[in-house]
Amino acid sequence: MTETTIYHNPKCGTSRTVLARIREAGVEPKIIEYLVTPPSRAEMQGLLAAMNMKPRDILRRKGTPYDDLNLDNAALTDDQILDALGAHPILMERPVVVTAKGTRVCRPADVLQDIFPA
Repeated sequence: MTETTIYHNPKCGTSRTVLARIREAGVEPKIIEYLVTPPSRAEMQGLLAAMNMKPRDILRRKGTPYDDLNLDNAALTDDQILDALGAHPILMERPVVVTAKGTRVCRPADVLQDIFPA
C-alpha cells in the first residue's frame, strides 16, 4: 500500500480521532503537523487537485483569522486564497489524509472510510 499521510493538528479532536483510527488499523502514517510545516503552495495545489476542491473549499473559519482577512469576499481569487493559506496555515481545514485510494478532508472523521482500507 502507498504510504498514508495525515496533515495533522494535535490540538484538534477530529484530527486526533482520525490519526487513532489509522493507527488502530495497523498503519503508522507519515504525520505532517501542518502548523509547524505547512504545505508549500505547490503541495497545497496538489492536495486541492486530488480532492477536486478550490482553495476556498478548504478554508476553516472557526479559530482562524478568516474574518479579519475578509476571506468571505467572493471577489478574492484562488491565488489570493492560496496566499492567505500560505501565510496562515491555521486556515486549512483538517485533517487532510492522503492514501492510495484518495485524498480527503476527514471532517467528520467517518470520511476516512472513503479512502482508507477497512
